[in-house]
Amino acid sequence: MNIQIICVGKLKEKFFVDASAEYVKRLSKFAKVSIIEIPDEKIPDKLSERSAEKIKDAEGTDILAKINGSSYVFALCIEGSRMSSEDFSHKLSDIMMTNSSISFIIGGSIGLSDKVKSRADCRISFSEMTFPHMLMRIILLEQIYRGFKIMNNENYHK
Repeated sequence: MNIQIICVGKLKEKFFVDASAEYVKRLSKFAKVSIIEIPDEKIPDKLSERSAEKIKDAEGTDILAKINGSSYVFALCIEGSRMSSEDFSHKLSDIMMTNSSISFIIGGSIGLSDKVKSRADCRISFSEMTFPHMLMRIILLEQIYRGFKIMNNENYHK
């Protein structure tokens, strides 16, 4: 299984870099994980709705160019559906029966373009709360790892 995480922005803080590396290492038992960082666009101090759409579209074009053609795509967005860790694990398992590649998309601080959301096979939300996109990467990696542990009936998730 190939898992790609396409995210806007680069991890800067060492603790995020270390946490990301640890989960990628843990996941290597189950899947080949690649993380693709898309440069984030500069956001002006006074952000108009039109400027926000232009920024999301520019980032979205870069994101779409990185998605493996036949990959099953999850877009992380606030309006996505929520599921338990067990349900997420079952979803991953079902996808793995028909796809050899899964892509997860994490947008920048102002979200994802409509084009990226339209390309997604599934939109998911982890909470009604807003998380920094750097932390969201770690949360996502942990949930993917948890999903594989559940799938394989390995002790971890409780």
